[in-house]
Amino acid sequence: MNISLPETLKTFVDMQVSQRGYGTSSEYVRELIRKDQDRLQLRELLLTGAGSAPTAPVNATYFDGLRERVHQATRTLSPR
Repeated sequence: MNISLPETLKTFVDMQVSQRGYGTSSEYVRELIRKDQDRLQLRELLLTGAGSAPTAPVNATYFDGLRERVHQATRTLSPR
């Protein structure tokens, strides 16, 4: 795939590549696309959550349990 850019955008991309440590302009564009995919996925999750039925209010116990589940998942995924 080839993308044509006006000179001002090409200059901007070149500056981002050099200042932010990308090896090529393609790496920079791929990163932008990945971030856009993540943003769209998050937006969809937020919209799904906003459209779901309300639940009971959460409290400190809920967040303690949530933290514990995250710690357990992290331990499961991390190599030993």
